[in-house]
Amino acid sequence: MALKHQRYEDLVYAVHGDLFRYAFWLCHDRQVAEDLVQETFLRAWKSLDSLLDDQAAKAWLITILRRENARRFERKRFDLVDVDTVLVPDMQSVSLEQGMENEWLRRHISSLAEEYREPILLQVLGGFSGEEIAEILDLNKNTVMTRLFRARNQLRAALDKDPQAGGQDNG
Repeated sequence: MALKHQRYEDLVYAVHGDLFRYAFWLCHDRQVAEDLVQETFLRAWKSLDSLLDDQAAKAWLITILRRENARRFERKRFDLVDVDTVLVPDMQSVSLEQGMENEWLRRHISSLAEEYREPILLQVLGGFSGEEIAEILDLNKNTVMTRLFRARNQLRAALDKDPQAGGQDNG
């Protein structure tokens, strides 16, 4: 039992921040995101013996979190929140310019269609490969790679329209 407890604590410590950021992107509410992460870890504790490969833990937990997020819509209908008005502050920005770039990127990722937004978030926030994203989203890897390609192209096109927002110099 002590070994299971230590394994669980290590897991929570290693991925809590990534899970919270992803949950916040899904629900746009800090309290709901905290609840989703807590419920995810509760389910993970109950099913920890089914996790055979600790290297797959992050993807396993993201899958649990996505299911928990879907369950909350089955239980209760929440008010929709305008994603442009809710942002997670970036406390690690080293400069005002970096903060502005992060804000620009958040805004433009939020404006992507969900089919493009979710894979790019899993890649950027979660650090998942195309193969892992395909498994998490239950999609074909080629579909995921196409969506990632299109998401990056849409972000690049937005940057081309507004190069100063991306921190590039025009002169």
